[in-house]
Amino acid sequence: MEKVAIIGAGLVGSLQAIYMAKRGYQVDVYERRDDMRKQDISAGKSINLALSNRGWKALEKAGIRVEIEKVAIPMNGRRMHDDQGNVTYQPYGKEGEAIYSVSRGGLNRTLMDCAEAYENVQFHFNHKCSDVDLSTNAIHFENLEDGNKLTINPDRTFATDGAFSAIRNRMQRTDRFNYEQKYLPHGYKELSIPAADGGGFKIDKNALHIWPRGEFMMIALANEDGSFTCTLFFPFEGENSFKALQTREQVSSFFSKIFPDAVELMPNLIDEYFANPTSSLVTIKCSPWNFEDKILMMGDASHAIVPFYGQGMNSGFEDCTVFDAIFDANNQNWRDSFKAFSDQRKKDADAISDLALQNFVEMRDLVGDAKFLLRKKIEKKIFEKYPDKWMPLYSQVTFSHISYSEAMANGKRQEKIMDYIMAKPNIELNWDTKEVEDEILEMAANE
Repeated sequence: MEKVAIIGAGLVGSLQAIYMAKRGYQVDVYERRDDMRKQDISAGKSINLALSNRGWKALEKAGIRVEIEKVAIPMNGRRMHDDQGNVTYQPYGKEGEAIYSVSRGGLNRTLMDCAEAYENVQFHFNHKCSDVDLSTNAIHFENLEDGNKLTINPDRTFATDGAFSAIRNRMQRTDRFNYEQKYLPHGYKELSIPAADGGGFKIDKNALHIWPRGEFMMIALANEDGSFTCTLFFPFEGENSFKALQTREQVSSFFSKIFPDAVELMPNLIDEYFANPTSSLVTIKCSPWNFEDKILMMGDASHAIVPFYGQGMNSGFEDCTVFDAIFDANNQNWRDSFKAFSDQRKKDADAISDLALQNFVEMRDLVGDAKFLLRKKIEKKIFEKYPDKWMPLYSQVTFSHISYSEAMANGKRQEKIMDYIMAKPNIELNWDTKEVEDEILEMAANE
């Protein structure tokens, strides 16, 4: 039986372990951290993620979709909160379409349990990868509990050890390896809205809440216990920034002025602001993702992206299903499959990476703009009447399995059309006319 090593027991690594186990390989998963299942993390304390169609497909193929559906909270649209406390709503897709709020920790635990249910899977925690000998595929670890050293020689290795991958760090020192990383001037901080008395929700649980403020924003996703996990995306430096808010009085004054309706729901705001860490946001692109037929990178190790399209986890999960299909198409030939995956998948990873950066501007600045909301209303109308001729970019990314690169190209063509339509005189009055509808359809057919 061939031995497969997976470096990193996060979401993508645990899922890939399942895929490899189902094929009969001996799978050993090595994780630098302790087993998270031993830790007591309540539902409201872990970061939430937005699970959509690409992720659901991967979970279904792994056999755990039904279990995750039980704890996933549907979000049918965005609720935008302005600085006066007024709220507007924008549905994400067609009737019945939703993205789902899920606990990162809860999902990771379930994936680990599902993987460990296979006799040919074993997890090794507190094992820090210290180096890789690419010529022999020898992987060196340090056991963080007892300090002992360990060297393994698997037949194949999947590197799913995150944005600061130890495996990729070694591959970066090989000839003709391309690497690029870029940090946003913004960071993020987790905050929370506790459950109402009796365990209810203080605001609509079936929406992703956004407080767009131009250069920064705050969002909130629901947890099962009635609380919301909030994330403040904020510049590190400047007039309005983490650096500028240094005292309890400054934080209280800023939030009361900028997020008035949220402050009323956040009794622990100031304590959480100073207790919780400020984290950075990085985009990583690299190539190739494989080293010969020995090593293949997946997820953040090969394509870390910012979270503003809700596709970080979904794209990582899709890596597993895409590789699975390529592996079948190449009759489980490792060399051909590793190279094909690296060649084919990179363009899609680059596309969703760029789209996520673009969506940051949309979320923090445009979602409260009347012209933007009208633009989306027009697109929604055309999509509902002519779904075979027009699908909004967001729906292509979130509710379909169209490749990210194809969706991006389609989105650029549709953006040109909508720019033209939105520039028409009195479009605010004439948008819902057959003339405008016919013009959009004609332009779409000729693009």
